[in-house]
Amino acid sequence: MTASSATTITAVKARRVWDSRGRPTVEADVTLADGSLGRAIAPAGASRGSNEAIDLRDAGPRFGGWDVTEALRQTNGAINQAIVGLDATDQAAVDQAMIDLDGTPNKANLGGNATIAVSMAVLHAAANQSGQPLWKYLWTQGGTPGLPVLPLPEIQIFGGGAHAGRRIDVQDFMVIATGADDYEQALAWTAEVYIAAGKIMAERGVLQGVADEGGFWPAFDANEDAAETLVQAIEKAGLKPGEQVSISLDIAASEFGKNGRYRLAREDRDMSREELAEMLVGWVNRYPIVSVEDPMSEDDAEGFLAFAQAAPKTLQIVGDDFLVTNAGRVRAAARDGALNCALIKPNQAGTITETKAAFDAARDAGIGAIVSARSGETEDVTIVHLAVGWGAKQLKVGSFTRSERMVKWNEGLRVADALGSAALPPRAAFPWG
Repeated sequence: MTASSATTITAVKARRVWDSRGRPTVEADVTLADGSLGRAIAPAGASRGSNEAIDLRDAGPRFGGWDVTEALRQTNGAINQAIVGLDATDQAAVDQAMIDLDGTPNKANLGGNATIAVSMAVLHAAANQSGQPLWKYLWTQGGTPGLPVLPLPEIQIFGGGAHAGRRIDVQDFMVIATGADDYEQALAWTAEVYIAAGKIMAERGVLQGVADEGGFWPAFDANEDAAETLVQAIEKAGLKPGEQVSISLDIAASEFGKNGRYRLAREDRDMSREELAEMLVGWVNRYPIVSVEDPMSEDDAEGFLAFAQAAPKTLQIVGDDFLVTNAGRVRAAARDGALNCALIKPNQAGTITETKAAFDAARDAGIGAIVSARSGETEDVTIVHLAVGWGAKQLKVGSFTRSERMVKWNEGLRVADALGSAALPPRAAFPWG
């Protein structure tokens, strides 16, 4: 059997599996001519940009309308027929076949959940056939000399917004171990902060439960209370805020803003874009906040620019719903100076090729890139390998609890062992590009 025939796709098989919210999702198996198998599972978001690839869901009464039988039918039928016979090592050709078959800008016909599951499975199959772990396969495919480093973890401690019944308006209060020497130390410090935060909340009687991404679901009276409590948790863990451990926010402003106006329901407060920017900049000045994601709504480019101009130049400003892992949007936002970092979510794009194009667009524009999970996750660890293999300097997968999160952090530890070096970029280089 020749190398080319060995990597030919011979079968695609999809099945219904279940994500961390107990909702159906798509798992795809891709088999090659030599028997190599690739498997991947599509994640799902709750806070979603309106321009991202859409999941194909059945609607109706079954499983609350979340079933994926049509997405499975498309995968086992049309997608299978379109890519069987293609070479799995030509990821671009495989993905383009699905893009052409779908024929819409947002994967509405096949479903982004179907296309990303298959696209990732093809990538795994090619890596498995090569005899390399996925991170190494990607690194060697990129032709980058030397070995990669582990990305810096960005880890949720408090969850809010659409991930926690909107008990607070801001979606994520996270920590970044900006002073850690390596990946393992970054996780260990975060564990101490998470434990300390839980103790503080239990003592105060403000612990509501667990949010979708595993962070604490807080019963705070105001959004800023979460930032204050997070500083106290860092200190209680015996660490120095802003030196060893810093704060990162995901405002997810699209969830409470439109047309330049914002409504903080927790505080019964209506705000203009200018007032929201002023509030956030005030937080950045008062707390050791080094990164703010989606400070304005996806429809508020003017607000992004205003925030970027008002914020400290050292602040990392991240676009998620604003960019939806779209290379064109990344280039435009970077050109305009609206932000200096892009969040990269494979299922927002719908294929690995389009995801990598957005990642490369950020790198080419000289801005940062964070590979990220979604709120609805599974045991799939693909994004860890993408982050390492592509050379991303940051990784965001949720909190430091729940197996669908920990399986990814733990996979990073295994990769670190395989590399024999888990060095993080120096703190002086923040934001990490």
